[in-house]
Amino acid sequence: MNRTLIFITLLTAILAVACSQPNTMSNNPFFEESTLPFEAPDFTEITNDHYVPAFERGIEEHLAEIEEIASNSEEPTFENTIVAMERSGQLLNRAQSVFYSLTSAHTNEEIQAIQSEFAPRFAAHSDDILLNGDLFARVDDLYQKRESLDLDAEAMKLLEDTHLDFVRAGARLTDEEQSRMREINERVSSLTTEFQELLLEMTRERVVVVEDEEMLDGLSQNRIASARAAAESRGHEDSYVLTINNTTRHPLLASLNNRDLRKRLWEASAYRGIGQDGGIDTRPIVLELADLRAERASLLGYDTYADYAIDPQTAGTPDAVLNMLSDLIPAVNENVKAESELITEMMLRDGVNDELQPWDWEYYAEKVRADKYAFDEEEVRTYFELDNVLKNGVFYAMEQLYGITFEERDDIPVYHPDVRVFTVYDHNGSELGLFYGDYFSRDSKRGGAWMNSFVQQSELLNNKPVVMNVLNITPPAEGDPALITFDNVTTMFHEMGHAVHGLFSDVTYPSLSGTSVPRDFVEFPSTFEEDWAILPEVLENYAIHHESGERIPQELLDKLVDAREHNQGFDTYEYLGATLVDMEWHLLNTGNIPDDVIEYEDRSLAKHNLDNPVIPPRYKSPYFSHVFSGGYSANYYAYIWSEILAADAFAYMREQGGLTRENGDRYREHILSKGGSRDAMELYEEYRGQEPDVSNLLKRRGLAE
Repeated sequence: MNRTLIFITLLTAILAVACSQPNTMSNNPFFEESTLPFEAPDFTEITNDHYVPAFERGIEEHLAEIEEIASNSEEPTFENTIVAMERSGQLLNRAQSVFYSLTSAHTNEEIQAIQSEFAPRFAAHSDDILLNGDLFARVDDLYQKRESLDLDAEAMKLLEDTHLDFVRAGARLTDEEQSRMREINERVSSLTTEFQELLLEMTRERVVVVEDEEMLDGLSQNRIASARAAAESRGHEDSYVLTINNTTRHPLLASLNNRDLRKRLWEASAYRGIGQDGGIDTRPIVLELADLRAERASLLGYDTYADYAIDPQTAGTPDAVLNMLSDLIPAVNENVKAESELITEMMLRDGVNDELQPWDWEYYAEKVRADKYAFDEEEVRTYFELDNVLKNGVFYAMEQLYGITFEERDDIPVYHPDVRVFTVYDHNGSELGLFYGDYFSRDSKRGGAWMNSFVQQSELLNNKPVVMNVLNITPPAEGDPALITFDNVTTMFHEMGHAVHGLFSDVTYPSLSGTSVPRDFVEFPSTFEEDWAILPEVLENYAIHHESGERIPQELLDKLVDAREHNQGFDTYEYLGATLVDMEWHLLNTGNIPDDVIEYEDRSLAKHNLDNPVIPPRYKSPYFSHVFSGGYSANYYAYIWSEILAADAFAYMREQGGLTRENGDRYREHILSKGGSRDAMELYEEYRGQEPDVSNLLKRRGLAE
């Protein structure tokens, strides 16, 4: 055999082996658009091996596209600069949208390792774009002459937002300052990723193992079976395991009769992340993030990180946020005082003479509610079977409001067997997009509830939306129905509000699509949908006994609706506590970062008269995922700011006739379809005809008549 033939033979063998590997161009599913309906990700093809090569090539391609735009010798135009940027990076976006959905919803050690490696690289990649001087020069040129470009409103908003992104990233800083900004961004990215991973580890570290079933007295047989299954999955034979959730409080605290077990469960939740008994300690991450964020803000000319973070939001300034929160505190404290008196009285009736403790509040609050409204949560759960709530509650309300329908399908691959997929049809029968529902908790999923997008709507890219809702409902034991709490019901409606915000998006540019709105506006559409859950004509349609098929009795239904205002002082108090802790961390300067996380948190709560030891913040700093691993740093106030809009919009819609297509279509047209294509508050005021009325929030929470 001659050398040429040997070479050809070897080359053929090498290529054959290369083509059999999952990370090559020929069979990496991210390298081409998915052929599934709506370009949904094909989870029969995607493996962990595909992410790294997709990220590597995606970054390389994106930077090449950006360099071509930046070095274009032609005069900058909206089309050859801004629109070209919108078209760029599609491979990277495809891979990232799937990857980051799974880092929250279904992660594993491989995914976590990839996330740790690439988080700083993605931060650097973003800086390579936003700190590209030639590219910024083109964007700035267009921005300076924007009034002469004859752009429509959406294009003008995109140009202004793009320019602002560059400026806020540091495009106007000196080379030395930009170098430091890059270091900060990479370090922050690494720290937030580490924080997220540690939170997941805490859910495994902080489980409460119960060996005696009698200690679980008060729980339903369904929940006891779930605790037994959780123990078996973790290797605890003849035991029961109670897992913590993402908030300080725990839903089982309302049911467990054993006070000592309630204390153990509460302490497992509240004392996580502080290195207790040699466990996970996230406090150093909290301190370093506060310092780095303060330095970033200072480099950009802001007094504090809170000033930097709130500047582009609808609130505008930290003072506006603090004033709004301060106005709520007196009414909340009055309600908490009244609630605590009722709870203390109930404890005495129950023969407990000890001082009220945080692990007592929800247990006796539930007794107060049962006494006042004569029902208990376990009875209510029998009327809320998950599938029925989804189809005859959430989907029903969406159909009544917007005319849309959901058809389940089994031909779309999913990333976990629990996930369900639905085609969403518009009122005229056309296909809007896909909706994924992932409702049950598992060890591979972080706590909480959220909405993500696999594909964002865009006319420019000819994309229809593919969105997902993720919750953490305790799964039933095998063979049992999935009976859920009314809090779970409300959360399902809430997350569907985010979903329709993405599904109804009708914009040209992907950067302005769906939920790409200010952080303190994005929770408005989701919170707005919550209130349909308690509308009698909706409740009657889905509150059906899972065995008898009978509708919920009117008397119980009335009590359930009336009880919505129960314990709202507590709920609002713990939320405000977390919100103001978030604000105080981000009102610091680099020179005054404290040494002690817990002491500073306590001092911050006392400063705002929110230091009741029986009602700790909804999230304490060591496990405040929204702020130290999510996108809500100095923005956690957004939930209640958005709730002001939601309460006002719902009250307005009720005045206009309530659950009607006319009302839904108008709200869809003015709010849900616009994405970030217009100023958020302008959209709201055009829809409402006036500024929001704050009193509707107090009424919604039962804090005012």
